[in-house]
Amino acid sequence: MADIAFLLLIFFLVTTTMNTDSGLSRQLPPMPDEEVPEDDIKIRERNIFLVLVNKNDQLMVENELMDISDIREAAKEFIANPNNDPDLPAKTPLEVPYFGTREVTKNHVISIQTDNGTSYGAYIAVQNELVAAYNELRNELAMQRFGEKYTDMKGEADRPKKDAIEEIYPLAISEAEPKNIGGQ
Repeated sequence: MADIAFLLLIFFLVTTTMNTDSGLSRQLPPMPDEEVPEDDIKIRERNIFLVLVNKNDQLMVENELMDISDIREAAKEFIANPNNDPDLPAKTPLEVPYFGTREVTKNHVISIQTDNGTSYGAYIAVQNELVAAYNELRNELAMQRFGEKYTDMKGEADRPKKDAIEEIYPLAISEAEPKNIGGQ
C-alpha cells in the first residue's frame, strides 16, 4: 500500500504544472561609475507626467482626478506631444535610422507614486495602461513606416527597426518610493 501511495505521489508531482510568477518586465539602468560624483538631476516640470495613486486606488494625474480608463490617452498625448504644446515635453531633433531627422520628446519621464495602502491590482493596472500607451504609439509608428506592428516584430532582422522605434519613443517610467500619505 505504501508503494502505491509513493508512486501516486511521484506521478502527481511529475505531471502537475506549476503556476509561474508574473511580473513587470523592466530593464534596470546600468550601475553608475564609482568615480563619477552623483549630481542632482534636474528635470523640467513640463517633462514630468506625475501619476499618484492613493490608498483608495484613486488616480491623480497631473493634479487632476482621472479614471484608469483615461490614463492611456493622456499618457500618449504626453509622450508624443503631437501639437508641440508648450506645457508638454520639449521636442528636440534626433537623427534616427529608418526615419531620418525627427522631432522627439526624449527627455520625458512618467513618474508613478503610490501610497503604502495602494492595492497591488491598482498598481499593476496603472503600469499596464502606461506600457500600453507606449506600445500603441510604437505600433502606430511601425505601421506607418514598415507596414507591421511593433509588437509583431520578433526576429533578429527586425531588431534594428525596433531599436529605431524605441529611440523615438523610449520607455521612461520612474517609480517613486511609496509614501504613507493616507495614514495607517
